[in-house]
Amino acid sequence: MEKGVSPIILDGKALSKKIKDQISQKVNAYVSEGFRRPCLAVILVGNDPASQVYVNNKRKSCQEVGIESLLFHLPENTRTEELLDLIAELNSRQDVDGILVQLPLPKHIDQHEIILSISPYKDVDGFHPMNMGKLVARIEDGFVPCTPLGIDLLLKEYGIDPKGKEVVIVGAGFIVGRPLAMLMLWRDATVSVCHIHTRDIKEHTLRADILISATGVPHLIKAHMVKEGVIVIDVGISKLDGKIVGDVDFEEVKHKAYAITPVPGGVGPMTVASLLLNTLKAYEKYGIIKSQS
Repeated sequence: MEKGVSPIILDGKALSKKIKDQISQKVNAYVSEGFRRPCLAVILVGNDPASQVYVNNKRKSCQEVGIESLLFHLPENTRTEELLDLIAELNSRQDVDGILVQLPLPKHIDQHEIILSISPYKDVDGFHPMNMGKLVARIEDGFVPCTPLGIDLLLKEYGIDPKGKEVVIVGAGFIVGRPLAMLMLWRDATVSVCHIHTRDIKEHTLRADILISATGVPHLIKAHMVKEGVIVIDVGISKLDGKIVGDVDFEEVKHKAYAITPVPGGVGPMTVASLLLNTLKAYEKYGIIKSQS
């Protein structure tokens, strides 16, 4: 970037509103034709404060677009069998299109067992192995995990095509890093994934045309770790000195970036918008039932 030239701010909040408006119009059109509303069932186990905030945000967003949301708030000591029974009931309900189990779960519950129990046709988080497999196989009708989908939509909105570019992902987690790597391969990027065992992260980040960080380590990515003209997607969210910050030292890195996401207001709103898109997709593909009223 030339000195004095500001980077493009990849505004996830604005794009999220645009997507929500489009979803709302579709939902209203279905309802006016006599169909029931789409429905998302949200399961929260325990009283983790961050999880409660995330669940409230998701339910509020559902309300904004006309998607019905059902909340099942279970106590911390809920047994795995009880949770599996609830999921089985929701799998069988014809008036429920999507099922979301808020992660992380209490330590005594096997997260993978729970993910496997959700019907892949209602798995709007996109974590079921069938949906992950469809992502690897480039099959369009699966559900892409919400944060990778949100990043993909944000890049498209700003005309950024990963094809042929060096995409470096810092963080190899199940929710973001690994599925995002598959999605970027689908977009014909050359993909590198860094993780806790990577010997020299800087060696990789300096090559990145598009750098995506999803570690939750505040200000991990500094200006000396990126090249001029890089596109930066910051998935991380942490508190530092009472402020919400990302993985990227925004004030340092913005002077070298062609485009960059803010924290907050970048990837976060896109994750929620993608959840709504997946719920609408489940409704349209597997769940529309004519209302009896």
